[in-house]
Amino acid sequence: MLAETIKEPQMIRGNSNQNLIDVPSSIGKMVWILSLLLLVCVIFSACTGAISISLTELGHIILNQLGIVTDAHVEEQKSIVFRIIRLPRVCLAVLVGAGLGIAGASLQGLFRNPVADSTLIGVSSGASLFAVFVIMLNARYFGMLNEMAGAYALSFVSFIGAALTTYVVYQLSKVTGEGGVTTILLCGIAINAFVGAITGLMTYLATDDQLRSITFWNLGSLGGASWTSVMAVAPFVGISVILMPYLSKALNLLVLGESQAASLGVNMNVLKKQVIILATLGVGASVAVAGTIGFVGLIVPHIIRTLFGPNHRTLLVGSAIGGAIILTLADTISRTIVAPSELPIGILTALFGTPFFLYILWEQKRKRI
Repeated sequence: MLAETIKEPQMIRGNSNQNLIDVPSSIGKMVWILSLLLLVCVIFSACTGAISISLTELGHIILNQLGIVTDAHVEEQKSIVFRIIRLPRVCLAVLVGAGLGIAGASLQGLFRNPVADSTLIGVSSGASLFAVFVIMLNARYFGMLNEMAGAYALSFVSFIGAALTTYVVYQLSKVTGEGGVTTILLCGIAINAFVGAITGLMTYLATDDQLRSITFWNLGSLGGASWTSVMAVAPFVGISVILMPYLSKALNLLVLGESQAASLGVNMNVLKKQVIILATLGVGASVAVAGTIGFVGLIVPHIIRTLFGPNHRTLLVGSAIGGAIILTLADTISRTIVAPSELPIGILTALFGTPFFLYILWEQKRKRI
């Protein structure tokens, strides 16, 4: 299906077996730089916390787990903290950050809007609404679901809400218009407002305990990370991160406009479906396990675009790695800055993301002058 996105005119078609994406050396250099930086951030995050782990101890723990050494010479408590608590959390931060980053970059390319992110297609608002339903109606209507899914019932229902809301936005755009990018954007704004109103009504009717749960879920946190949640998120984010770069050529042509891109062989209907589905998979799964985490999908593509250029061949891959870096660092700060308590990561990303968002708007105005 990905190959159907771009149908090159016969006069410019080359080798039919040629890959749609030719990875230049500059992309490889960018990947190595960002991957190395991500590795440093992962090691720093794994060693930092209430129980500090030195690099030597970390190396001994890893070698012991791999079976290379039998005596790790490390306290058992530190080994347990690393394996059971810290490593799953770091892995989840990498996955969630990658999913949010690449979704933001692809949606900005699709809508040709530098301030576009997953909220425009209803992913976050839909997940929030269904999470509120579970929190408020848990005991009466979701008892069987809790027995089957256990602690992950909230995540499962939130993902369904994200996917369902996005589907409604896309179908409504075809009913109310030609299904173009602008129509999808307008329908997304309308559905977000409607879903937000229902969420607000449910919040108004919530009890104090329910209100506290709703508030903390909406603020976002990786505190519930476990190997089960990591394995649940990995397939969805993996599909998004692996397949999205194959759409880079079409997104590059879309910069010229929908009609021009279509005349150059881009199948706009297929492209819109692919971007929205892949973005929903990554963001929906991320929001389902971590709650609402804003600004990552907004600011990371701008950072990558400034450092490595606007080509989507570098932008999509760079945004995935950059999102993992940003969220790993943000999670490390959130669990250490007010230790032994934990600051919700959504607060931290909003505090740093809002000034950057205003800077983006200022830059856009300056360029128009």
